[in-house]
Amino acid sequence: MSNSKHILVIRLSAMGDVAMMVPVLRALTEQNPQLKITILTRAFFMPFFRELPNVSIFPAEVKGKHKGILGLFKLSKELKAIGFDAVADLHNVLRSNVLKFSFFGKPVVQIDKGRAEKKALVSGEIFQQLKTTHERYAEVFKTLGFTLDLKNPSFPKPKKLSSKVSEILGNKTTKWIGIAPFAAHESKMYPLDLMKQVINSLSKAYKIILFGGGEKESSILNHFEYEFENVINISGKLTLDEELDIISNLDVMLSMDSGNAHLAAMLGVKVVTIWGVTHPFAGFAPFNQPEDHVLLADKNQFPKIPTSIYGNTYPKGYENAAGSISPKMIVNKIISVL
Repeated sequence: MSNSKHILVIRLSAMGDVAMMVPVLRALTEQNPQLKITILTRAFFMPFFRELPNVSIFPAEVKGKHKGILGLFKLSKELKAIGFDAVADLHNVLRSNVLKFSFFGKPVVQIDKGRAEKKALVSGEIFQQLKTTHERYAEVFKTLGFTLDLKNPSFPKPKKLSSKVSEILGNKTTKWIGIAPFAAHESKMYPLDLMKQVINSLSKAYKIILFGGGEKESSILNHFEYEFENVINISGKLTLDEELDIISNLDVMLSMDSGNAHLAAMLGVKVVTIWGVTHPFAGFAPFNQPEDHVLLADKNQFPKIPTSIYGNTYPKGYENAAGSISPKMIVNKIISVL
């Protein structure tokens, strides 16, 4: 058992990686109620942690006053003033390594990202389940001396929706399915013409709520909303807090290997994920979801999968790998999960 009473946790980005911390920190704070946690992350991510006791956010302004070496020096002085006992670096990048040197005298444990075995996975040298990101996060806290068990996790209750959100969505008279059809890379996305078929089938019996970001995505989702009954696009209309409230009320979320899968999973919502050139063996499957909630591209047709960890590199012809999963398979999976 650690003597540390106050831990600084570092994870600046990306959305999915930050969301994956939430179930781990929830278990940590439940199992170590004396512990105080300060998270160094982007201010945008603050709503992710709103349910967690003894957890506060220190916003990193990496494009503002904390930019560059001088900015990091300023940041380290501000952080030292809050008086933490130990550091859990769940990011392990250049910025956090620079900060580490200014925390001399405090225990600092950094995540082992398993770069060598991930490289072996994408090169085809091995094809097996690697440690999950959640397990890697948990190992950092265990190394700092804390008890932490991720089995039998607890989740917050669905949030009461505000009148503004209720006005957009209407009453819940049927099951709600969230669909987040976008990802950072095209190779991780299900082809939109096939996704339209999925939406068309499911919207006949259920309410579909579409998630996305950015003007281009919103415009595509607006077309889907216009074309089908029982489909509502919330992209660009609500705050992150309000979107999380909606996600907590979903019966299932259909997502790519992307941030929305992790947002739903951290709230205890059932998640069905579609995978293109990436693969859950790399350790990024959403938290606490059954293995059969994962829909994988056809490896006979695309034998080099996973072609990369993040979906940013792939051979020619692999950009639509996810399209080898039929719309019928996805619809049947969603109905079986419901």
